[in-house]
Parts: sequence; structure tokens; C-alpha cells
Amino acid sequence: MAAADPSLSLLAYGDVVAGCERCALAATRTQVVFGSGSPHADLMFVGEAPGFHEDKQGVPFVGAAGKLLSKLLEGIGMTREDVYVANTVKCRPPGNRDPLPGEIESCESHLFKQIELIQPKVIATLGNFATKLLSGKPDGITRVHGVPQDVVLGGNKVLLFPIFHPAAALYTPRMLDVLEADFRRLPDILGTAIEHPPAEVPAAALASPAPSAEVPTQLGLF
Repeated sequence: MAAADPSLSLLAYGDVVAGCERCALAATRTQVVFGSGSPHADLMFVGEAPGFHEDKQGVPFVGAAGKLLSKLLEGIGMTREDVYVANTVKCRPPGNRDPLPGEIESCESHLFKQIELIQPKVIATLGNFATKLLSGKPDGITRVHGVPQDVVLGGNKVLLFPIFHPAAALYTPRMLDVLEADFRRLPDILGTAIEHPPAEVPAAALASPAPSAEVPTQLGLF
């Protein structure tokens, strides 16, 4: 039997998540911001949480940080249509505050399911929240940015590539050079991941992802 089209699977799962009421953010959001891009993407970006514009439009990274993300992708010959973009939390926290640990915990299975359906080769985590959640380690983005890590997510071995959140460059202009340098490495990292697929994942790793390390209430972008 042929494998199911991941775009159809994502659409179906997106419809399910649209009515999610697992945490209090359901009462304050305009809509769930599920994700956008190619369901066949080899490269996936995972950020923090929707902001004001994302909450209104239902698409991740459409504000100032999203425009910078698009510009950084253009700099390496890619577009938003070539990748998939999502967040650790699918609903906007009120006032754009940091997501709370319980909100991240309530939402993380949605993200893991997206990863399972898309099966990206490389996941670029943008900032502290996504990096700590998907690596399962407490190390902050300042320490680990630009350092690839092998992880198992959604039953597949994935190369995790932590990068500063684009918003960091909006607040601290010198960070733009760091972001651009890390983005310039992505084509080679992605090429290596595609040309040298990982060995078969042990059956034990196909179970639900292990609980992430405890997440402090305030992680910030750095």
C-alpha cells in the first residue's frame, strides 16, 4: 500500500488541532497557528510562539521576525515554500509573554506529530524554547547555537541545528551577523543529512518522545 500523502495528513491533523483546548491559551487566542510551508520539507524551522500578527493571520512568522526569516532564507537561495515553519506553542500567549511550562507541555505533542508527519532531515530550532524542548537538554541557545546535534523525534533520527531567534537581531543588531553566519551553514548541513541518511532507528526510539527537561518560566530569546 502506498504511503499516505503527508500534505493530506497534515491538513487533517491541522483541523484537529484547530479546536485544541488543552490549556488556558485557548480562551485568549484568535486562532490556532498550526504551521506553514512544504509538507515534504527536508528542512523545518521551529520557533517559540505566535505573536500578534500570527494570531490574526493564522500563519507563523509573519511579523518583523518572520520578514527577517524570509530574508535570511533568500540569502541561501531558499523560500518559505521550500521549508516548513512551526512553533513550540500554537496559540499566542497574552501580551506576547513567554509561554509557561504547562502551556509548552500541553502543546508539545502537536509539534512532535508534525515532525512525525513531515519527517524532515534537519530541524533548525530558533531560540531557547525550541532548542531546549527538542534537544531535551538544559543548555541555552547562546551556548549551543551553530552546533548540530543528532536527536530522535517523531520516530526518526533528525539533525538538530540550533540558531538564534530572528527576533534577537531586531533587539540586538550585532546578532544579525551571527544569524547570517549560521544560516550560511544550512545548505551544507542539509546536503550532508540528505546524502548520508541515518541508520535505522531502534524500535525503542519509536515510542513517544521522552519528557523534555524542566523548562523555566522565563527563558527569553538568549
